[in-house]
Amino acid sequence: MMAALDRGWARGISLVTAITLMLLVTLFPRALTTPDGSPISHGVLTLIMWGMSAGFVHGVGFVPRNRVLRVLLGPVVAWLLMGVGLFFYIRYF
Repeated sequence: MMAALDRGWARGISLVTAITLMLLVTLFPRALTTPDGSPISHGVLTLIMWGMSAGFVHGVGFVPRNRVLRVLLGPVVAWLLMGVGLFFYIRYF
């Protein structure tokens, strides 16, 4: 499965999603709040930023030599955590 996620289409999805999430966080930070207007927890925001960073790492084609970092910065983790971030934006709009 990982070989399929190392192809160009998967890297393109990671990079485009990371750029989209970066722009949303920069331009519309208000969407990262709870329904009552209070900010989301720092833990959730950390996970969103981790996913975005992993999306950039995978999207540009970098493959860490360390097996643990390869998993933590891989496409599966990136897509799941970026999905959490995009969930907040979809819920906001």
